[in-house]
Amino acid sequence: MTAAAYRGAMLTAAQVLAQNNFGDTRSGGLAGPMGLFIIVLLAIATVFLIRNMNSRLRRLPGRFPGQQADPPQGDPAESVQDPTDRADRA
Repeated sequence: MTAAAYRGAMLTAAQVLAQNNFGDTRSGGLAGPMGLFIIVLLAIATVFLIRNMNSRLRRLPGRFPGQQADPPQGDPAESVQDPTDRADRA
């Protein structure tokens, strides 16, 4: 293959690779703004959901019926029993 033919083949390959095979790019220009719009809507919905849940949690009573009057006092770590620490081991 001569140098001129090689350059001609490379030029043709470059033209094929540089060709736009994705259609009209002007009509697809709405994807970016639409994505931003959806993200903003999701952020607004998240803020409203957080505010709603906070207001519901504030309205809960301090104690529910049937709940113990006084919670057990002491170190919470002492009340948790380790299943691997058995008293029946020798």
